[in-house]
Amino acid sequence: MSTEPAVNRNNEPAGPGTDEERLAQLGYKQELHRRLSGFSNFAVSFSIISILAGAITSYGIAMNAGGPMAITLGWLFVGGMVTLVALAMAEVCSAYPTAGALYWWAAALAKRNKAAWAWFIGWFNFLGEVAVTAAIDFGAAITTAAFLSLTFDMTVTTPRTFLIFLVIIVVHGLLNTFGVNLVRVLSDVSAWWHLIGVAVIVVLLAVLPDQHKPISEVFFEVRNATGFDFTGATVYAVLIGLLMAQYTYTGYDASAHVAEETHDAANAAPRGIVMSVVVSVLAGFVLLFAITWSIQDYEGSATTSLGLPPAQIFIDAAGHDTGTFLLFICMVAQWFCGMASVTANSRMSYAFARDGALPGSRLWKKVNPRTGTPTNSIWLCVTISTLLVLPSLWNTTAYLAATSIAVIGLYIAYVGPVFLRRRDTGFQPGPWHLGRWSAVVGWTAIVWVGVICVLFVLPTAGPITAKNFNYTIFAVAVVLGGATIWWFASARKWFTGPRSNLLEKAAHGEQTMPAAND
Repeated sequence: MSTEPAVNRNNEPAGPGTDEERLAQLGYKQELHRRLSGFSNFAVSFSIISILAGAITSYGIAMNAGGPMAITLGWLFVGGMVTLVALAMAEVCSAYPTAGALYWWAAALAKRNKAAWAWFIGWFNFLGEVAVTAAIDFGAAITTAAFLSLTFDMTVTTPRTFLIFLVIIVVHGLLNTFGVNLVRVLSDVSAWWHLIGVAVIVVLLAVLPDQHKPISEVFFEVRNATGFDFTGATVYAVLIGLLMAQYTYTGYDASAHVAEETHDAANAAPRGIVMSVVVSVLAGFVLLFAITWSIQDYEGSATTSLGLPPAQIFIDAAGHDTGTFLLFICMVAQWFCGMASVTANSRMSYAFARDGALPGSRLWKKVNPRTGTPTNSIWLCVTISTLLVLPSLWNTTAYLAATSIAVIGLYIAYVGPVFLRRRDTGFQPGPWHLGRWSAVVGWTAIVWVGVICVLFVLPTAGPITAKNFNYTIFAVAVVLGGATIWWFASARKWFTGPRSNLLEKAAHGEQTMPAAND
């Protein structure tokens, strides 16, 4: 049985024709409804990056590890590196605009062991997608709990935060079940909510506080509250604090995963990947500068009973009512973010199941004919994300671990195809490409991902105990070990990588080429 991708075995560039015809060249019948514009494609990724989600909920990580330097200059440095990763990914996306995205690209680009490359990249992508959904919605629960504490005097407890998380993720599952049109509308609203919301927060934090931190401290002050005091611990703390930025810059592969639902996907999807990162770098820096500049009581904010340092910063700087309003802006943005993450997660799962890689694939690859959404995959992702958050009930570093898992899982999947593209001298780019800059951008992105994969499995707090242990390495090892064992024991005998569903549909008497732009 062939281990080649379903089509395009010679890396032929996309020819003229409709999106549906290009998808057929890649081996698939148009099943998902293609109703996303280029802006909507950008909005999905921008909503998942969500500077009002990741940068707010993980702000405390950098406050304790690295301090203002890690928050501001760290954001810019990591943003530059991530932009290179996004550019390298976008070039490959333009050549292969399919929902399978990362693992599909790996199979198409690998010279040997195509199915194995697709298998392992796919499982890392699946791990990262589930973890980022879990981290986003758990972060939204933390913010919502802080908001409820300020408005209704609710005492923030771990069980209550977990209950709020359950409500949020179930609502996100339901919203995605209703169809891509609702997702499109909410994603478009989300993009504008983020941009206008950041502007409101920045202006109020610039005008209302009685005093601001010195600019020099905003950029160069270093803090180390990790508990480590060995030689070089301060530098170590700054490096660990980069997780705040690196975690926020995740999820922009969503533009690729919804390519089969996007018009002019070969151009719109790669643009969505890159622009979602670039806009986030710029807007996020302004936001983080304003928040850090407005800190009135550093220690009090870092240890606030609200469980969310930016919430305390808002209250101290702008007063209770205005601070609560600013937190409300962040809370709504995070709800939008989680909804978009479930969208991308379910599309990746659907595509992976369509190629037979998930247990019970026949169930997870089903598409609801009325809504045009992979309903079963949506609820699979909701369930697994919930299980990943369960340790938060007894492990105080569970949120940090979930962010690390998301970063490592996703970024390995991000640069796997980039690495293969660099080794493939016969690669034919799509209409969106990097030209002569492709090599330097690609190799720099690969090196950066290697660095963060080591950095974010290291201990984050000392002295190391069962309660603060970073279990990221175990989660990654379980997925990698499980995928490896399954591969050699069974999957290598039947998993052939991406496989066309056109013949399967034709065998059942279904039309294989729908009307353009369904």
